[in-house]
Amino acid sequence: MKNDLDLFRSIADELMKAEQEEAVLKPEAPENLFKRLNIELSDEALSDDEFGPILRDVVLNTPRTATRKFFNQLFGGRNSKASLGDLLAVLLNNSMYTYKVGGPMIGIEKELLNRSAELLGYPANADGTIAPGGSMTNLMAMLMARDKAQEEARTAGLYGARLSMYTSKESHYSIPKNAAFMGIGRDQVRYVDSDDKGRIRMDHLAELIEADRAAGFQPFLVIGTAGTTVMGAFDPMAEIAEICAKEKLWFHVDGAYCGSVIFSAKHRSLIAGAEKADSFSYNAHKMLGTPLSCSLILVKDRSWLHRSFSNDADYLYQTDGDDYNPGKTSLQCGRRNDALKFWTLWKSAGTKGLAEIVDRQFELANYALDYVTSNPDYRVYSFKDSLGICFNYKDVPADLLCNSLYEEGELMVGYGQFQGNEFVRLVSVNAGNDKSDIDRFFTQMEAFAHKLNVNHST
Repeated sequence: MKNDLDLFRSIADELMKAEQEEAVLKPEAPENLFKRLNIELSDEALSDDEFGPILRDVVLNTPRTATRKFFNQLFGGRNSKASLGDLLAVLLNNSMYTYKVGGPMIGIEKELLNRSAELLGYPANADGTIAPGGSMTNLMAMLMARDKAQEEARTAGLYGARLSMYTSKESHYSIPKNAAFMGIGRDQVRYVDSDDKGRIRMDHLAELIEADRAAGFQPFLVIGTAGTTVMGAFDPMAEIAEICAKEKLWFHVDGAYCGSVIFSAKHRSLIAGAEKADSFSYNAHKMLGTPLSCSLILVKDRSWLHRSFSNDADYLYQTDGDDYNPGKTSLQCGRRNDALKFWTLWKSAGTKGLAEIVDRQFELANYALDYVTSNPDYRVYSFKDSLGICFNYKDVPADLLCNSLYEEGELMVGYGQFQGNEFVRLVSVNAGNDKSDIDRFFTQMEAFAHKLNVNHST
């Protein structure tokens, strides 16, 4: 083990040095990269002298999501305390279904969930679990909503059911997939129109619910989004909660992207009313910079976790009772310890430190927004209080600009579409960045765009 730890330290040191020298790797065609790297599996074992250089090559040729030039996804950066927790979780290799094999890690997970519920404003009987991604937490919320609407679905299935659910056109792509998985069907997902900022339109939501009831459907769920994927918009949670209470529908808040605003006194108002939701999820691996993946789902009434996900297994649940055996409130059985890395971050930084991380990201986003709105060379599609800064520069096509930046190893930034417009989408969630990194982004992007324009015109 010592030799492997020494190898890890050596490769990690080399990676961090390489990140400083070459923040973005020029991509290779998959067939070339896979051929150049020795990734083929063989019958014979390798010596450590052979294995080490091969592993080094694989690591050093992998996209570098922790650098200050990575703006491409809704995650980025590297927090050392969180990374430490993740490395220790791998060494410990606990599974999080019973206290018997999880020990203090079960308490750590419960503490994360309980404190998150308090920050959201949930009552004492709330509960939750940790899942590998926002798609999974959305699925869990949708299953609980289904089971509340038709309790026989857990035993007799959904034969003949006409359940209908509602979400914004700007919501996450996991929702129709999950509707197919859980037997509702993609065609029973109703997409509600959004306003000019990408927020769900309440008048259209009410119209769709009324039309479905008249057509013999059973509405059962509304999903609001805290931070839409492209525009970073926040749906009006209090208004959604009001219509869900009136119509007796389950209300879930998909806060995978920006639900971490619960930590910030300055920005928590963006989700005002979310405390009235039946379930709420957020990803600590996005705004908070915890290593992938760490998604939390909170449920106002803990009984629904047990009703939808509990199943007896005498060979597994043999000690300690349901409160300390979280396998009974999870969709999974074997489940890696994703709690420790978030706990090491939260424990070391404190709740105030996590609030500072959240506030800094909004500060960087607004700094970038101020830059593009004050520059006549930019056409801006964004607004305050969004972590996605969407713009076009000098009419250079967004797809051409972003793909060319990537292909030349300059920057990693993506593009998106909204209401017929395509634009560059700069995401400010990299927790390690500061204003100088935003300045550097625009300087480098503008210089590259000028060169691209000259070459493209000739």
